[in-house]
Amino acid sequence: MFDMDNIEAETTTCDDMEEVVMGLIINSGQARSLAYSALKKAKEGDMAAARQLMTQSREALNAAHLVQTQLIESDQGEGKIPVTLVLVHAQDHLMTSMLARELIDVHEKLLAK
Repeated sequence: MFDMDNIEAETTTCDDMEEVVMGLIINSGQARSLAYSALKKAKEGDMAAARQLMTQSREALNAAHLVQTQLIESDQGEGKIPVTLVLVHAQDHLMTSMLARELIDVHEKLLAK
């Protein structure tokens, strides 16, 4: 298992980093899928279902965000963590799910008026 607390550029293997990035993709992808399902429900006016889906999305998002935070802290702005296309893909999933959450909040406010 990848030890996030002791990242050293010389000792971190590609397989270890791939495992972390895949975990980030899985969690952030799940968060994004649930957020978009919630967004669909919000657009239909079913805010109860949207909120339920957003609770599930939040759990996956929190797991992904924890990994992201650990990667950033471990890198310390020194380039210890190699930026790969897969890592960028994971970040895209994460940011897209966060944006979908904001859109759901907007739908909820509009429906309340």
